[in-house]
Amino acid sequence: WVEGKHDAELVEKVWGHDLRVEGIVVEPLHGVDDLAGAIRAFNPSPERRLGILVDHLISGTKEEHIVKEAMRVPGAAQHVLILGHPYVDVWQAVKPSALNITKWPVIARGTDWKTGILREFGWPHSTAEDIGLGWQRILSHVDHYSQLEPQLLGKVEELIDFLTSEDYGFLTID
Repeated sequence: WVEGKHDAELVEKVWGHDLRVEGIVVEPLHGVDDLAGAIRAFNPSPERRLGILVDHLISGTKEEHIVKEAMRVPGAAQHVLILGHPYVDVWQAVKPSALNITKWPVIARGTDWKTGILREFGWPHSTAEDIGLGWQRILSHVDHYSQLEPQLLGKVEELIDFLTSEDYGFLTID
């Protein structure tokens, strides 16, 4: 599972063929606020492992608390791996060089991040359709994993390893 539609589109574009070969399906969660409930409904088991990629999973965030709660669901500790990247949104995992910019703009707290990014780029940003078209413009610049930040690459590869390896070893961190 990935947090949203854009995450799913990016993972599918870069890793889609490899995932299909392995029988892995990428599904968007449309947010992680009820991650524990979604995991409970999935009912993880040795035959039903689940890998989850979360945006902005850094110490002290709301996302960190959500993940800790979700990992208390029965079966999660053994059959679910939740990893995250440090970016506010998966858009930011696209290397600036892929977009011919030097760095991602800094968006003021309290401003919708995607709207702010599109405004900074001088692109339409007023509607949900503008946001979707802006993402498609960004995604069109990604043709290869080398155009993505290592912090995302490593997490996706680790989730794939977890889902495909019989002997994946868990590292427990208190």
